[in-house]
Amino acid sequence: MFPNELLPGIDMYLIMLCLAAFAAILVFRMFADKLKIGAKLQNFCMINAVLSIIIGYYSAVLFQAFYNIAENGGFVINKNTGATFYGGLIGGAGFFLAVYFVAGSFLFKDTKEHIKRFWSVADIAAACISIAHSLGRVGCLMAGCCHGAQTDAWYGIYMSAVGCKVVPIQLYEAIFLALIFVFFAFRIYHKKTYSLPIYMGAYGVWRFFIEYARDDYRGQTFIKALTPSQLTAILMVMGAIILFVIQRKLLNRKAESSDDAQS
Repeated sequence: MFPNELLPGIDMYLIMLCLAAFAAILVFRMFADKLKIGAKLQNFCMINAVLSIIIGYYSAVLFQAFYNIAENGGFVINKNTGATFYGGLIGGAGFFLAVYFVAGSFLFKDTKEHIKRFWSVADIAAACISIAHSLGRVGCLMAGCCHGAQTDAWYGIYMSAVGCKVVPIQLYEAIFLALIFVFFAFRIYHKKTYSLPIYMGAYGVWRFFIEYARDDYRGQTFIKALTPSQLTAILMVMGAIILFVIQRKLLNRKAESSDDAQS
């Protein structure tokens, strides 16, 4: 599509990544106000999120370098290494949670607000990740990476980075993620929870099957039939089930304690 630089060092892929980060921060602020999360916790999460985005990007590049070992014949990081979403998600989310609970235990020592509002923050995080990832996939479309197989069909898009028309898997995923974001926005506005495990499960299933339509180099795992992203998708779905069970038990316990206190 538009892989060439518009200005020195700036192309549409970079622009879309910046828009994705901005959208995630904007969505967090908007939904945090809707759920009446305190200003101190909001600011703490915002700073943490910005740092997590930075860490997530470098983690995405690091993971991609591991994926490319078989293709490159070794571990190499350069301007052509690329970045993988799962690597960014794992690194960024891991950093965010570590800071959230460790630093939060000091900042909210008396109120424990970060613990009390964690599931609300998690619901908003699912919406933020979805919209940011959707815009990021548009960036992939512009860069010509993460594409499907070559095709002459009407739905194919010519990508100069590939040199032919291919199935625009990036566009399909961007639409899928945008729809998930709308779904989460609806849930948040109606104060429904479980958005994070729903996101993990839905995206994990989607990613597992959409990998079969990808035609770019996907890396290798110890299971030859599965790409690294498919293996991660399986773990993601398993994590979604575990997280759902944990959240359900904690919320039920909280509801029971509230009922006992009222009686």
